[in-house]
Amino acid sequence: MSELMKEKKIAVVVGGPSTEAAVSRRTGAAIAEALTSKGYQTETIELVPNMLADQLKEKHIDVVFNALHGRYGEDGVLQGLCEMMGIPYTGPGVMASAVGMNKVMSKCAFKGAGIATAPFAYYFSNEAFEDIAADICQHFSFPVVIKSSGQGSSIGTVIVKQEKEIQPALEEAFKYSHSIIVEAFLDGEEFTVAVMDDLAFPIIKIVPSTGKYDYYSKYTPGITQHLCPAPISAELTKKMQNLALQVFHLCHCSGVARVDIMTDKEGNPFVLEINTVPGMTATSLVPDAARAMNLSFEDLCEKILLEASVGKF
Repeated sequence: MSELMKEKKIAVVVGGPSTEAAVSRRTGAAIAEALTSKGYQTETIELVPNMLADQLKEKHIDVVFNALHGRYGEDGVLQGLCEMMGIPYTGPGVMASAVGMNKVMSKCAFKGAGIATAPFAYYFSNEAFEDIAADICQHFSFPVVIKSSGQGSSIGTVIVKQEKEIQPALEEAFKYSHSIIVEAFLDGEEFTVAVMDDLAFPIIKIVPSTGKYDYYSKYTPGITQHLCPAPISAELTKKMQNLALQVFHLCHCSGVARVDIMTDKEGNPFVLEINTVPGMTATSLVPDAARAMNLSFEDLCEKILLEASVGKF
């Protein structure tokens, strides 16, 4: 199949209006370089929302490698366009992307399926901030985590330590979407599990030197350690990998996805979220996990490409 794919024109789509556009461009550049080194005809296309369909037609693109983070790339929009145009694309389909991107929808799906996730509530921008703050104080103890429902890379996420910090945190989270998630703060350790098909990759324990895994810690080389395989028991490893596989299949994912997990003080794991278009930069987690099982970055990109298709659920 790889030889047939080398006859096709592949577009690595990057950028766009998302707050994660810069990260997307780095992801796309790394993917394009990897695929080119493997002999694929690769072209990088910067997303212009009302022009992409014309660009794909004009350039006679046969396959889309989705390297878009955030809006348009992870929310089902690009997937829907490719489905309508009949162009095979990498990663999951419309439904999986939309659910995975929206934290309100994904958290409700996890809870409904009995998958362990941190206690949460959700609120909408048409509600009075005073009412939201009062409800948070009634149902949560501090610290509490307030998150925009439609952002990645920790953008729009605030850890609130006392009541007076709720209002500015709400203002920050609602800047990015019309709904937010409020989560109980888990005072444990952070892990992530990449999944491809029915295979859970080695677990990574995330250890930021700053003490918090925010945008700066995620994308600044040398700031965060990725311990892989994670130094945890075989029992906890199996439990986390099973959780990741449950989430992957619940959301009807395909290609590679990454499931973020946090433990509480007792070491019990809880799913935070699923990333359906995980980062593939020099500091990214999925390539690190792949290397831990002797899968090179170039081979990983090729495996993702070869699963490109249309007609996804």
